[in-house]
Amino acid sequence: MKCIFISLLLLCSSLFVCCHSQSPKQSAATETFPPEISVRQADIRYAEGFKLDYRQGYILLRIQDPQSPNGSEYCFALRQKGTTPPIPTGVTPLDLPINRFICMTSLQLSNFIRLKATEKVVGISSTRFLKNKKIRQQMAEGKTQKIGIEGNFDPEIIMSLAPDVILISPFKQGGYDAMKEVDIPLIPHLGYKETTPLGQAEWIKLIGLLTGKEKEASEIFNGIENRYNTLKKRTANLQSRPVVLSGEIHGGTWYAVGGRSFLAQVFQDAGADYFLKDDLRSGGIHLDFETVYNQADRADYWRILNSFPGNYSYEALKAQDARYADFRAFRQKGVIYCNMREKAYYEEMPMEPDVLLSDFIKVFHPELLPDYTPVYYNLLKE
Repeated sequence: MKCIFISLLLLCSSLFVCCHSQSPKQSAATETFPPEISVRQADIRYAEGFKLDYRQGYILLRIQDPQSPNGSEYCFALRQKGTTPPIPTGVTPLDLPINRFICMTSLQLSNFIRLKATEKVVGISSTRFLKNKKIRQQMAEGKTQKIGIEGNFDPEIIMSLAPDVILISPFKQGGYDAMKEVDIPLIPHLGYKETTPLGQAEWIKLIGLLTGKEKEASEIFNGIENRYNTLKKRTANLQSRPVVLSGEIHGGTWYAVGGRSFLAQVFQDAGADYFLKDDLRSGGIHLDFETVYNQADRADYWRILNSFPGNYSYEALKAQDARYADFRAFRQKGVIYCNMREKAYYEEMPMEPDVLLSDFIKVFHPELLPDYTPVYYNLLKE
């Protein structure tokens, strides 16, 4: 089976039928989506990576990279089990509710955790720093299994789990999109590509629909949205806005994210300015130290997220690179830190943008949340 699977990796270029393609045959599929048969569109207010179009007897799910609006769309027809509505030729049908999933990332898991639907997750790609007690128990009991590490998945385990679908991240490296032809539908989960906190959180609506928990997902998201926007209003008219640096040096270059990113938006909503706020990129970027220092040597705060083994401190930070001590945020004890070895960051944070926002408001404007105790990020004290 492994030999067959490896040979199939070469077919990954045709992973999905795309609604928009240069191929005449695939373009014809677009013509089978006449707008007049659409009943309504789901109320997706922030997420830009997926759309749900309710049609006669099925739901047309369209998924697209939110950072590449002119890119390909991946299309699925969601129908209730036992029904056979006419669907566009070549579009993958999925029978709802779906009961057996394989997840490739912790961000995907966060949706199932919040929905209390972890029993539907039969496989995961990595257990590094896994915190969730329910999933750990499922793994101990053999109900959830590890399918291998990124880029080196075990096809025999995947097939033995008999998943209904596999959630993948096709625009990340790691071979996620190389699973075509295992006769298991592959659904891109692109929450990590969203550029706003509420956009990322809104992907729970898709997982809620797929798992038969659509109502619960909407209620959860509405609560998140209300809390986030209420907090955001507190900082809307602030005159004093500190500047925030983010990232560290990896492999000789400074890794950060652009000024149109998820993180930059959270900083803005928390009443601060990201040091790259004028940068128009939304994804990760690599900068040399001199560029970062020239733009952020006077930044008030420095946000760091890593998985440091042991007690992280200013001395530990300086030991990584002596030049770090030259930043004002270092000298004035303005480092905001989260250790992924201690916090279930990616398992929970995607569904708690309101909590993340509270953490940063507490640092930047503590007078606005005097009784709040941070969950993920704290100021380093030593």
